[in-house]
Amino acid sequence: MSKKELTCIVCPNGCQLEAMLENSDSGSLQITEITGHLCEKGPEWAEQELTHPVRTVISNILVESGDLPLVSVRTDAPVPRNMIFDVMKEIKAAKTKAPVAIGQILIKHPAGTGCNIIATKNVRNV
Repeated sequence: MSKKELTCIVCPNGCQLEAMLENSDSGSLQITEITGHLCEKGPEWAEQELTHPVRTVISNILVESGDLPLVSVRTDAPVPRNMIFDVMKEIKAAKTKAPVAIGQILIKHPAGTGCNIIATKNVRNV
C-alpha cells in the first residue's frame, strides 16, 4: 500500500488530499481511500487525477494580416496530460488569417484528440 498527497484545485479551498493506493492482482493501482476533502468534489477530482489526468491547453497562434500578430487559443475540452506536447506541436506549426472571431475553430482534433483548438480573442483585418 502506498500514499499519494495531492492539492485539490477544484474549488478555492485547496484541500490537502491524501489518497491510499494499493496494487491490484492485475498490476494496476487501485484507490482504496481519499481523505482531507472539505467538499464532495475533492475525491472525484483526485480519482480522475490519479487514473486519467487531463488538462485544458492554452496558447497562441500566429495571425497574418491582423491588427494583432497572435490570437489566444485554448482547447474546447480537456485533453489527456500525455497528449499535451503533441497538441502543442500542432498549435506551434499553425497560422491563420484575419479576421478571427472568438469561438472560431482554428484546428480540428489536434493530435487525434476529440477536442478542437478555438480562438479566445477577436482579431480584425488590417
